[in-house]
Amino acid sequence: MKIHQFRRVNAFPLQIVLIIPFILQILGAVSLVGYLSFKNGQRAVNDLAEQLMARTSDVVGEHLKSYLAIPQTLNQINADAVRRGMLDVRDRQTVGKYFWDQMQAYDFTYIGIGLTTGEGVGAARYDGKTITIDDWTAKPPNNVITYATDNQGNRTQVNARWDYRNADESWYTQPIAAARPIWARIITGNYPTGPYIAASASRPIYDAQNRLVGMIAIDLHLLKLSDFLRTLDISQSGQVFIMERDGTLIANSITAQPFTLAGQKIQRLQAINSPNSTIQSIATYLQVSKGLQSITQSTAFQLEVQGERHFVNVVPWRDNYGLDWLVVVSVPESTFMGQVNANARTTIALCLSALVLACVMGVFTSRWIARPMLRLNQASEAMASGNLEQTVETSSIRELNTLSNSFNHMAGQLRGSFAALEKSKEELEDRVEERTAELKNTLEELQRTQSQVVQSEKMSSLGQLVAGVAHEINNPVNFIHGNLTHVQECTESLLEFVELYQQHNPNPAPEIQSLAEDIDLEFLQEDLPKMLASMKLGTERIRQIVLSLRNFSRMDEAEFKAVDIHEGIDSTLMILQHRLKATSERPAIELVKDYAELPLVECYAGQLNQVFMNILVNSIDAIEESNAERTYQNIIEHPNRITIRTSTVNAEWVKVAIADNGVGISKEIQQRIFNPFFTTKPLGKGTGMGMSISYQIIIEKHGGKLECFSLPGEGTEFTIQIPLRQHVNRAVKLD
Repeated sequence: MKIHQFRRVNAFPLQIVLIIPFILQILGAVSLVGYLSFKNGQRAVNDLAEQLMARTSDVVGEHLKSYLAIPQTLNQINADAVRRGMLDVRDRQTVGKYFWDQMQAYDFTYIGIGLTTGEGVGAARYDGKTITIDDWTAKPPNNVITYATDNQGNRTQVNARWDYRNADESWYTQPIAAARPIWARIITGNYPTGPYIAASASRPIYDAQNRLVGMIAIDLHLLKLSDFLRTLDISQSGQVFIMERDGTLIANSITAQPFTLAGQKIQRLQAINSPNSTIQSIATYLQVSKGLQSITQSTAFQLEVQGERHFVNVVPWRDNYGLDWLVVVSVPESTFMGQVNANARTTIALCLSALVLACVMGVFTSRWIARPMLRLNQASEAMASGNLEQTVETSSIRELNTLSNSFNHMAGQLRGSFAALEKSKEELEDRVEERTAELKNTLEELQRTQSQVVQSEKMSSLGQLVAGVAHEINNPVNFIHGNLTHVQECTESLLEFVELYQQHNPNPAPEIQSLAEDIDLEFLQEDLPKMLASMKLGTERIRQIVLSLRNFSRMDEAEFKAVDIHEGIDSTLMILQHRLKATSERPAIELVKDYAELPLVECYAGQLNQVFMNILVNSIDAIEESNAERTYQNIIEHPNRITIRTSTVNAEWVKVAIADNGVGISKEIQQRIFNPFFTTKPLGKGTGMGMSISYQIIIEKHGGKLECFSLPGEGTEFTIQIPLRQHVNRAVKLD
């Protein structure tokens, strides 16, 4: 009897096999629980941070709303009192005492009026406590007198005299120029009692005859906003600050003030120059990545500052009088992550403890199981070497005892079956070989059938999809296109009526003249017919595309006609006009059209326009890619340009060339540009099918020629050559 020798392979000891799964299971389970716990903690931290920042932003917004609404409301009350004659602005003695009373009721820094005569009076709280009255005439020098007052608002003594010509007059000129209630620009000063930064709520005042009398203003000390922000509880190292759209700080929650002193002059700080690193980093990120002017709604993001992640929320705050500020709330992640990190450390400790315990238990368990298994292994090796007279002793483990009995029984059965097995070996090999050949033939036949079914289903589904889409788009487009003619006729009739009305009534009522100026009637009369014509051209373009889709879904119907290629190019340019015109990042793309006199060309017009669209879109994308590395001034000096030339190659062929001065295409990419699904555009911006479809339309549908010529950095030119008539012998050599 022949005994086969089996090659030994590298194997692991049974003890290792028994120990490692326990360890991996425990380690995996504990690690998964710890990971999920950590992630849930982080998610809870994010939610808590967002709630805290949202609540803080709401509190700041409500405080700004209440704090800044009072001056405008009181200004309106005072202006109404002047207009109704209840307050005589010429009686500066009474007006000054009237303002003194209001300063007692409100925590303002200043209330005053400036008259068109150059006179004025106001009540001030320069030191934050004592109320004084400023009274001035129109004749400098030293035309302003500051009076001390008693507890009734009476003037007691002269504190100072100074020249009004040295004062900042923007508080007077800005509301007069605006002719409405506004917030004048923020003013600064440095009085002996301390620095002065204020926002001035100003409005013009009129008498009963609606004649301009002057203006009234109330100043609010903005440093009090910083005091309020410091009272907010947003964690130990959280920050809240308010800034203008140009990045200038208004208030912040840090101890440092939002200004510096250069000698006796106050200089307001930009947020990017704040002594606080968190405020600096957030302001720099907003200016560079977001753009302060572009923030129009609440914006939340995360930012790393000095190696620590911060949650940041930016909320625009505006009122009806011209204020446009940004409220920024920042909370460091470490504020919330302490407990999360502690839980992670506890989880790691539990994992290590469970791992050690599993190792100890695995060693003892593996030894108990391994001994009978080793005896069984030795008997099996002896049988494998040809010694079939083997028996195994029973074990105290029930399962292993059953295995030993089965092994002994198997050894007996094996000895009896070995002879029969050898006898049927040759017969079995013959049957297996025959069956294998049958299965191989069946498999090949099945693969061929499956490929045919899949291909048939693909083509059928594609045809049904395209036909359905074309049908669904065609109905509403035809409805719009059909009604545009009636709309145009009605519009022309209305415009003729308006023109006739203007001829017979050249001086209409003031309300009609005002409305005509508001709606720009002359421009409307000139532009409305153009708009309708453009809409009609756009719907016609859609109808052509829909017709191309329907032709694609019914391959047995071929519709081509003689068309003016220039019209197709111009309609495509009209659709792309929004991408050609000037933007904030670049001037308009120059369009150079060098059209020759071409005869009508027999072609699939919609599909040919699709080719024009694909090439022009790629040209615009190439130009915009080149602009990314150029300045606006450089683009003006070397303008973007797309050139379209048409010509006749010979009596049977026409040529269209579309060139741009974009980034150009390398030789390696030019070799693959017409391959399906090949694109150099970012993910989600291109499918790689545009140029492949264009190539198929020109080559297969029209029997023409589509070529690309380009050098990197010098632009790209695509040339299209198609026959004038589709029955022309396509073997004619093209230039």
